Amino acid sequence: MSVFFIYVIPTKAGISPKGIVNTQFSVYSSFDKNQWMKVDYIIVGSGLAGILFCEVLKHHNKTYVVYEDYSQKSSTVAGGLYNPVILKRFTKVWNAKEQLNIALSMYKTMEETLKVKLDYKMPIYRLFASIEEQNNWFAACDKPNLAEFLSTKLVANTNTALNGEFGFGEVVNTGRIDTKQLVLKYREQLEANNNLIKEVFNYEELVIDSGVRYNDYEAKHIVFAEGFGVAQNPFFKYLPMNPVKGELITIHAPDLKIDFVLKSSVFLIPLEEDLYLVGATYNWKDISNSTSKSGKQELVSKLKTIINCEFKVVKQVAGIRPTVLDRRPLVGKHPKLDNVYVLNGLGTRGVMIAPFVALELYNFIEHNHPLNKEINISRFDKD
Repeated sequence: MSVFFIYVIPTKAGISPKGIVNTQFSVYSSFDKNQWMKVDYIIVGSGLAGILFCEVLKHHNKTYVVYEDYSQKSSTVAGGLYNPVILKRFTKVWNAKEQLNIALSMYKTMEETLKVKLDYKMPIYRLFASIEEQNNWFAACDKPNLAEFLSTKLVANTNTALNGEFGFGEVVNTGRIDTKQLVLKYREQLEANNNLIKEVFNYEELVIDSGVRYNDYEAKHIVFAEGFGVAQNPFFKYLPMNPVKGELITIHAPDLKIDFVLKSSVFLIPLEEDLYLVGATYNWKDISNSTSKSGKQELVSKLKTIINCEFKVVKQVAGIRPTVLDRRPLVGKHPKLDNVYVLNGLGTRGVMIAPFVALELYNFIEHNHPLNKEINISRFDKD
């Protein structure tokens, strides 16, 4: 005979803007909990944040299941650059060295397990528009926190297809992760191992007590890694997400012939067969995954100021970056609900920061290691 267990869970009306359960409840009944499949983690979202957390879990022999509804596109359309320097202001990316050490090691492992090339190492050349920019570069080279990333040698322009009268400065230890390949191949692996469930996650059906239960699964913890989708999450929508739409174009330019990333008003990333990725736009008003004529025009206009050869636009993509007001990720535990966590807000440098924050969250949950204060969502708690 089947035994029924009764739980009280919040109704939709019983979830406040901060995801706090109030006094309105509904009764939820379920079959004998022995019928549930037990895992260590339920993960919602399989973009960069979600799959890098899966990779950490796999390394530590944890069990997990991932829910994905394919609504978020930013991870699969990103340029994928890893670059330790903010070239607009000549300043170091926050925690750059530690991020790079963790990220490159993890991506190398993933290349081996997925049997696909992901890491394309190449220098980034910063195009100088004036003598003043050259001087600013050399001043930055003298800063202790930037010296290991910036070359002090001025690179002269010898490519007639580029407008580079004042030459370039070279950033070292840089490259590109093929994020589209990474996400697609990793999802294939999740599906092959029966870890991927392709459906919309229904927050109202989540049961939270000493652990969490959802549909057929019982888990110790749940991690929401939904990107901009967190705006619809009743548990974490209070967090100050500042989403920005980014568009990129792919061009075919047979006469360009560069084997480095060029950074000016846009970045120009060499792919294969004379194809180059050009990006990106920043639009805080149009929060959709649809490409726009204005986005294409902006990129083409900026591109024409730095190259003078013929090219053809062959592709255009768009995605919503999950950026945060203070430019730091959103990582940590819900302020009132145990076993409920968020991993989000990777912004424009997701390939560098995702492995770092995934490892931080894992050590926080499993080993009670304190989270870095700059990424902990407790910074937004209200008394």
